[in-house]
Amino acid sequence: MGFPKNFLWGGATAANQCEGGYQEGGRGLANVDVTPHGTERFPVMLGTRKMLELEDGYYYPALEGIDFYHRYKEDIALFAEMGFKTFRLSIAWSRIFPKGDETEPNEEGLRFYEDVFRECRKYGIEPLVTITHFDCPIHLIKEYGGWKSYKLVEFYKRLVTTLFTRFKGLVHYWLTFNEINMILHLPFMGAGLVFEEGEDPKKAQYTSVHHELIASAWAVKLAHEIDPENQVGCMMAAGDYYPYCCMPEDVWEAKMQDRANLMFIDVQARGYYPNYAKKLFERMGLELSLSDADEAVMRENTVDFIAFSYYSSRCVTTREDVKETTGNAFKGTKNPYLKASEWGWQIDALGLRITMNSLFDRYQKPLFVVENGLGAKDTLVDDGNGAFTVADDYRIEYLRAHIEAMKAAVEEDGVELWGYTPWGCIDLVSASTGEMSKRYGFIYVDRDDEGHGSMARYRKKSFEWYRRVIASNGEVLD
Repeated sequence: MGFPKNFLWGGATAANQCEGGYQEGGRGLANVDVTPHGTERFPVMLGTRKMLELEDGYYYPALEGIDFYHRYKEDIALFAEMGFKTFRLSIAWSRIFPKGDETEPNEEGLRFYEDVFRECRKYGIEPLVTITHFDCPIHLIKEYGGWKSYKLVEFYKRLVTTLFTRFKGLVHYWLTFNEINMILHLPFMGAGLVFEEGEDPKKAQYTSVHHELIASAWAVKLAHEIDPENQVGCMMAAGDYYPYCCMPEDVWEAKMQDRANLMFIDVQARGYYPNYAKKLFERMGLELSLSDADEAVMRENTVDFIAFSYYSSRCVTTREDVKETTGNAFKGTKNPYLKASEWGWQIDALGLRITMNSLFDRYQKPLFVVENGLGAKDTLVDDGNGAFTVADDYRIEYLRAHIEAMKAAVEEDGVELWGYTPWGCIDLVSASTGEMSKRYGFIYVDRDDEGHGSMARYRKKSFEWYRRVIASNGEVLD
């Protein structure tokens, strides 16, 4: 049986990690632009180190990325050579509305994305577009406090109305917010949140989440009204939590951690806050305002599909003598049964099947794996024939195991899965570390962690392997 014939194989990127061209086409600055490489990166991403300008003495990798802005035709041609059916990319909000609160969009920005989408269509590639991938114009943060303000719902509605209208017929698959649960883990990167003295960070985070959930529902409504062929999904950073042991306290902790991430999707897929979320807000003393109009929109405009990233499962315990994992925004416990990547991300292909079953059982909506991959240090070598490549068998091994897990979930468990877009199909800047040396792609980009390099593109060994996978619809994995 295998994957369905219309399965959407492809790859995933984000504007802030690959696009560059930050001073071109009338674009404004965003939170992701002013997040530096180096020791200050995590304090900035957490919202504890206020950095709302480009400061001297820091390297900001997002400003140039891998120069997709100028090289998109070359890159899309390489994706087409692999046989991509879909290409996931994101919109830089500040390229469409440089400040975020203008009444009229920036035509140069719209034209750039239109050209990108038409280039995809030339090769029969279906764009899968993330409307907001950790992207919030700096002006909205300075003037309104970012997503803490309900006004951003109105600005977001203006953004999506512009996108759905301009790109009608060019784009049919949309995601409202990338990894919406990341707001609880890296608030500035996830939603542009900076915490002021005396402010309750948790209340600010959940208030911002509330506004994003309202905005997401409005996006679904507007997308369907403007083009009934539009399919709109939510997107979360997924990975089931395992209890470290069978202590009831560990089992309960795992359930609590799962709920903390699933709450967002519960609202987007069901149309209302679950009781456990209402109890959480009650304990926090948090009152979330919801007009009758917004409540109706949330209830009546649930998402069409559930998209998610999966890199690893997570493990938790209430014991204090067990070591924590490293290298991930999601803190947890080291699982003694799993190997880990060079950055400490635990590798668990079966965990993808488990997560898929959990999500499909819970929501009974189609799934889309829109991020999955292995960050590793690659070595570019001469292949002996005058060309350069990377022998990334470790990446092939990782992806093969995860595709096998997806296939089992589809064939044996009956999970409905629309597509698979591995993360960083071309090397790009790491969101978590700002490094280029943490590579995920099928295509090597000559760029280092300090921003040096020719930007030349080279096919890795995994490039040809993934081409065969797509051509065989997932049947050939060797």
